[in-house]
Amino acid sequence: MKVRSTTILGVIKDGKAALGGDGQVTLGNTVMKHNSKKIRKLLDGKVLCGFAGSTADAFTLLNRFEEKLEAYRGNIERAVVELAKDWRTDKYLRRLEAMLAIISNKKAFIVSGTGDVIEPEDNIVAIGSGGMYALAAAKMLKKHSNLSAKEIVQEALNTAAEICIYTNDKITIEEIDK
Repeated sequence: MKVRSTTILGVIKDGKAALGGDGQVTLGNTVMKHNSKKIRKLLDGKVLCGFAGSTADAFTLLNRFEEKLEAYRGNIERAVVELAKDWRTDKYLRRLEAMLAIISNKKAFIVSGTGDVIEPEDNIVAIGSGGMYALAAAKMLKKHSNLSAKEIVQEALNTAAEICIYTNDKITIEEIDK
């Protein structure tokens, strides 16, 4: 699945987590909105979720994930796996075209409609059309700087905005402390 029109990046560093996204919404090759918010706080701010892809599909998945988080009493790993199972096997859900980046102050996941649940070893998640640009920048900043998780997300998303035509510099970042 080729997801365009957004960039979402999350980083966990020193017990703090930050998840950010750009604000651009495109329809084909036209920018329709510049300041969309694609990051949501869940579980009383203990979990952050960002989405890329079809907005209606992403909200459907976001709501389903929130239900799973509540059903499994905040167990993020179990909720992610159960969401992926539902997404893959449900006739309606498997047609949804979106990806989710989910992060707490300890765990980071990417969930896709193909049933993939990816937990990166370096606690950096990136999705969307500019995701790989932001990911590369974040990896180097985390490795070679003393920046905080939030600062890494900010700088890496700015880098992606300079490169990816589907990413802008109207960035929203949410944080989770210890």
